[in-house]
Order: sequence, then structure tokens, then C-alpha cells
Amino acid sequence: MFSFYKNKKIFITGHTGFKGAWLCRILTLAGAQITGYALPPSDNPNLFELSEISKDINSIFADIRDRETLKQAVLSVQPDIIIHMAAQPLVRESYKNPAYTYETNIMGTVNILEAARECKTVKSFLNVTTDKVYKNIECERGYQETDELNGRDPYSNSKSCSELVTESYKKSFFENTPAAISTARSGNVIGGGDFANDRIIPDCVRAVRNKQTLIIRNPNSIRPYQHVIEAVFGYIIIAKNQFECKKYEGSYNIAPEISDCIETSKLADLFFKHFENAEWEVKNNAEPHEACFLKLDNSKMKNTFGWKPHIDIEKAVDMTAEWTKEYLNKGNFNEIMDKQIEEYSKIIINCR
Repeated sequence: MFSFYKNKKIFITGHTGFKGAWLCRILTLAGAQITGYALPPSDNPNLFELSEISKDINSIFADIRDRETLKQAVLSVQPDIIIHMAAQPLVRESYKNPAYTYETNIMGTVNILEAARECKTVKSFLNVTTDKVYKNIECERGYQETDELNGRDPYSNSKSCSELVTESYKKSFFENTPAAISTARSGNVIGGGDFANDRIIPDCVRAVRNKQTLIIRNPNSIRPYQHVIEAVFGYIIIAKNQFECKKYEGSYNIAPEISDCIETSKLADLFFKHFENAEWEVKNNAEPHEACFLKLDNSKMKNTFGWKPHIDIEKAVDMTAEWTKEYLNKGNFNEIMDKQIEEYSKIIINCR
């Protein structure tokens, strides 16, 4: 798979985020020519700057809502592949700033699709959305790609709308073109270098660093947690296959096995076993609604591409703790990042 990406021109929106940084690192190791388009990283610290990815790619710092600037950026690059990840990605933030969330997540998608529509070199377009696009009826089975899209909170709903926008553009403007259009709905990603607010692992890291007790809002909520490498490799598998054959365009869940969907409290326990004297407690303040139970069915990825998860939840947490310890001890955490990518890529190669 890595050989496919050598010298490919890849345009990535949202490249300064946590997943964006991992994606850029993987693709630069594969020899791709990457242009990223995003706002400057908002977290301090942040993985984009820590990993020094900017040395290996072309970065454009601009707003996804700025249609003309975005279009000109895409047309100047003439990319082979576009991977769209720019978003306002947090549920609680979407309650505070719903208009900004909708503008970014819906109109940002419209804007990048408009740019792709005018750029004739694009053969593969992937919109990365979320596991939260589905109408959540708190069922025990994993949601399938054919289930209803109707997220409840502004973030989830805006990403459901982003899915619908992508499908409309695909049918309206791309059916008779070489460009293949897909969406990817991944689970809750964890991994080294996530410093975002209101995410369980970054909150764990801050508690360890500051020697404080972690506060958990919803200890019994169940999510499809997976290592970021697993999700990002899923993205590049989809992008590659639909580039080579348009029949592969569609919507795909990239998710762990159902048995690896666990409670938030268990995830904290798995992480804290790597650190002395780390502990958590529940604090039930009045909070906006968040789903309690969420799982995804990954059968379509398996049946279509022969993809399957290779990192179970305990291994995913071990890998996250490994990077975190190196970071907290001021060690070579970038070496850990590259090692984890190399080990996973070998697994992928050996399984194909």
C-alpha cells in the first residue's frame, strides 16, 4: 500500500489536528506529496508542532469556511486525492457554539466539494465524519452504513448533514467523472499526542501530569474506542482502492470489534494501570445530552477490502501510554510514533 502513495499529491483539510498529524506522518513516510489546509493548531501543546510534521509538508493556514481561498489552494496543488477532516469535532463545544459548528462542518464540506468539482485531477475524495452520524436509539448492535443518519446534538447532527451533502454532490456532480467519492465513519480514536479538551484520554494525561484526580462525567457510557493508527490506515485503504476503481466509492464504518467497545471508566482504568497513584471519580454535574451506548458494525470494511482491526483495546491503550510516558519524561516520542506506524504497516503487509 505504501508504494501506491509514493509521489501522489494529497490535499488534506484539518491536517493540524490529532488525526491529521498522524495521517500526515504516515503518508510522508510513504513518500506522498502533502498539502495541508487548516487553521493553526489550537491546543498547546499539540501533536502537529511536537512531531515537526510541518518540515515535510506544505501547510496552508486558512479557514475551511473561506471558499475562494480553499478553491484556489486546491487548484494550485492539482491533487490526486483529497482527504477532508477539517471540523469542529467536539460535542460539548457544539452546544456552546452551534452556529460555528454547523458553518464549519456543513459549509466546510460544501466548500471542499466545490473545490474538488472544479479540480479535474482529483480521482479520490474521502470525507471523514464520525460514529455519531447515526440516529442513536441506544441499541446493543453496531450501527450499519444503511441505518438512519440523524445525530441529535449540534456536532453529531452537523456531521450527519455533512454525509448527506457528500452523497448529494456525488450523485449530482461526480457520477460521470473519474472522481470517486466516499465517507468514513470511524470510532472514538485514542493514541499518543491527543491534547484536546473533553476527551477521556487527554483528560487522563492531564490528571497524571498535574497529579490530580480525574473527573469522569459518564463512567458507564460505551464507545467504539480504537487506536488512531487503525482509523487512519482505514482512510488510506479506502482512498487508494477507490482511486484505482470507482466501484469502491460509498460509506464505510471503520471500527473496532464489538468486544472492544468498552465503558469510559474501563478505558480510564486501562490507561491508569501504567501510572502510579492515578485515580478517577465521578462528578455528576448538569451536562448536555450525550449518547450512552454507541457501537459500529465494521462488516462492510471487512467484506469489501479484507480490512480488519489488528489492535485490540488493551493494546491500543498500551500504545497510547507508551507515547505518553515518553512525552512526560521528555524523551523521543517521535521515535515512538514512527515505531508504532512501522509495526502496524508490517502487520498490514503480512496480512494481505
